[in-house]
Amino acid sequence: MLDPTVRRLLRPTTERVARRLAAAGIGANALTLTGLVLGLASATAAALAAWPAALVLWLTSRIPDGLDGPVARAAGTDGERGGWLDLTADFTVYGAFVVGCGIGNPDARVACLVLLGTYYVNGTTLLAYSAAAERRRQRRPDDRTFHFHRGLAEGTETIVAHALLVLFPAVMAPIAWSFAGLVAITAARRTGEVWRALA
Repeated sequence: MLDPTVRRLLRPTTERVARRLAAAGIGANALTLTGLVLGLASATAAALAAWPAALVLWLTSRIPDGLDGPVARAAGTDGERGGWLDLTADFTVYGAFVVGCGIGNPDARVACLVLLGTYYVNGTTLLAYSAAAERRRQRRPDDRTFHFHRGLAEGTETIVAHALLVLFPAVMAPIAWSFAGLVAITAARRTGEVWRALA
């Protein structure tokens, strides 16, 4: 829901930094993999109940993840392979982080399991729509590789929710349950909108 606004506000900064990184020879895929490694490290820290480390690693991991696309465009290397790698890394980190939280806080294990399930369903609706829209040659709403259909719970909301999980581990279960509900609503709304769009 907040992604378009956040991208618009951050675009001048991200594009400026991206041009400098591209000029320095730092590739987009290297940034994607850096974000992946940091994200998996944050999940490991969460599994060890090292909550401050998990928080710092999680937020840090989102920096290269937010720069890989702009760097690819600045360097003229953006393409389907990079977009695939970026989305795969995101889904891997999102799932691993929730698993780490469930391991590190047994009291929140069921809530984290349900949250992970809603991620699976929501991701399926997103990717299935993207494949169908590409087959129909529908115009993409932005410059990303895949057709992203807007929802209540997107990247920005996920960053915030995951930060809250490890910032307030004592109430991790209610936070996970609440965000799982938001993701489920997103999946349900997207399903209805996509069903109509592809009629």
